[in-house]
Amino acid sequence: MKLVVTDQAFGNTRHEQAAAAVAAADFAEHQCRSEGETRDAVKGAQAVLNNFAPMTRHVMEAMAPGAVVVRYGVGVDNVDLIAARELGIRVCNVPDYGIDEVADHAAAMTLSLARKLNRYDAGIRRGEWKIDRMVDGVRSLRDTTVGLIGLGRIARSYAARMAVFGCRIIGFDPFVSDDTVRAAGIEPIKYDDVIASAHVLSLHVPLTPETRHLINGATMMRMPAGSIIINCSRGGLVDETALSDALCRGHLAGAGLDVFEQEPLPAESPLRQSPDVLMSPHAAFFSNASVEKLQKLASEEALRGLRGETLRCQIA
Repeated sequence: MKLVVTDQAFGNTRHEQAAAAVAAADFAEHQCRSEGETRDAVKGAQAVLNNFAPMTRHVMEAMAPGAVVVRYGVGVDNVDLIAARELGIRVCNVPDYGIDEVADHAAAMTLSLARKLNRYDAGIRRGEWKIDRMVDGVRSLRDTTVGLIGLGRIARSYAARMAVFGCRIIGFDPFVSDDTVRAAGIEPIKYDDVIASAHVLSLHVPLTPETRHLINGATMMRMPAGSIIINCSRGGLVDETALSDALCRGHLAGAGLDVFEQEPLPAESPLRQSPDVLMSPHAAFFSNASVEKLQKLASEEALRGLRGETLRCQIA
């Protein structure tokens, strides 16, 4: 048997190596980027732990029959799920790690942008000290409506944090019952009403063909002037060119982005020159505790796959 790590950014693979040892499986670790590199790495593997390397049909065809792919994280947009099902490859994710970390990160971005800390900081560095030369007004958090698209565990945790500051919390998710939404202190309303009402719009949905560029130029124009977008979910949800334009024109007051359509962010991206953008390198999940939990849960799932046991979080 063979367990392969296609790529990772954690600094060690001790849990992964331990799982391979328990199953008496060969272990191999790589830092694949291209489809060709990934196919070569997973050839004949019964279990694959995957971060961002492309898991295409061509790649998975090289794996052992009935193999399992375990994605480090929640999203699986780099895995061809249709091909996996047709090839008999089982795909799992790790949906229950880093919930507090991502919620904290989104809340920190929101507070920084809502309070315009970036503008104050830049003003002081320019030698300014007069508030009206640094900012053009600051909305009280108690007068702020926070809108959520997607109301899963992270969104509800983020909502709880923002509610502490007195924000009104509204949200839309067709897959979560209104009773569950209300129990989390969120007012369930229609999608269009969230877009039209939110001073802060935070995204918490997976990236699918249907959600790509969910937030586009037309959507942004329907948002209140001076509003903020927070995206700690998936980069492809937002049309980055349209976002840059809305920021440069002043229709939007800021954007907090942990994820991007292309990662690392290209040097030519217009976001690099856009005002009031707070960026982090797909790091919202990160803490010492969350990384440890992620690797442990992923490795345990891979071990179940090697043993032929029931998988905990199979999605395909």
